[in-house]
Amino acid sequence: MLYANSAAQMKTAYSVERLLITGGAGFIGSNFVHTLIERYPQSKPVILDALTYAGNLDNLKQILPRIHFVQGDINNKELISLLIKQYQITGIIHFAAESHVDRSILDPGVFVATNVNGTLSLLNIAKKFKLERFLQVSTDEVYGSLGASGYFTEETPLSPNSPYSASKASADMLVRAYHHTYGMDVITTRCSNNYGPYQFPEKLIPLMITRALANQKLPVYGDGLNVRDWLHVKDHCMALLLVYQQGKSGEIYNVGGHNEWKNINIVKLILKYLNKDESLIEYVQDRLGHDRRYAIDAAKIERTLGFKPSYTFEQGIEETIQWYLENQFWCERIKTGDYLNQAY
Repeated sequence: MLYANSAAQMKTAYSVERLLITGGAGFIGSNFVHTLIERYPQSKPVILDALTYAGNLDNLKQILPRIHFVQGDINNKELISLLIKQYQITGIIHFAAESHVDRSILDPGVFVATNVNGTLSLLNIAKKFKLERFLQVSTDEVYGSLGASGYFTEETPLSPNSPYSASKASADMLVRAYHHTYGMDVITTRCSNNYGPYQFPEKLIPLMITRALANQKLPVYGDGLNVRDWLHVKDHCMALLLVYQQGKSGEIYNVGGHNEWKNINIVKLILKYLNKDESLIEYVQDRLGHDRRYAIDAAKIERTLGFKPSYTFEQGIEETIQWYLENQFWCERIKTGDYLNQAY
């Protein structure tokens, strides 16, 4: 796969050899670790993950000898301080977050504890040790909901509509404040919906794939006409590498795929690929506060850093479906809960 900015083309302003990566056993975090190791074999990142339900050590199994993995909480200041000193960490890339909207509706407090307090803890430690850079990996959901037209830009006011997006918006504001108050070198990225390998099967695409394979009903919220912009996770990871190395301190970068799909059309596309009948679709009561449309204007990262997505959605979704077909044992371990009994 070719990218607009390959490792060889990047003018490295910030080293990626000794990074602390929080949430590195989750979906996007683990894909980023794989990308980092592939692009920079000399790097030896420290991966910190609490291994809650969404953290899966299976995601890193192939590269465990090439990383330092530590199970721990981002609110554990003593542990993180020890890791920074022990491994001479130069920067933090912060993925760790509670991220499922439905779960945030049921228990908002957990999201505040992790997404807000955890980010604050990391910022204080980064300030204390004068780390080179702090990258906050955020979401387009902090912008709220769009109508039928228009796009989120980096200047769009924050208007979160769920406890999850409110907690991420709060974390983003703390990152901004630490730049303006303390002069810390921070960057925030806000990405559209990701898809690809290792995604926890409660999310739309893997949920529909795994349920269709089992000939189970595919639950679709409301009328299924909610619109999302989709980006392959590997493209997102390349964008994050580029932003960490070359992005301007204090800036926000939107990362999008120029790839809007109605939820129901994605469900039907998956069924078509798997040769399953649309009678499996089951419309269910809509989620509380369900945002109607997200769409990212990614012109800034394209103009200033030269980034463009490499995957077409047709190629990416076919590869993703194939990955789940070839990794049903991975999915089965999640269904049974065996993946939670991970010894390291």
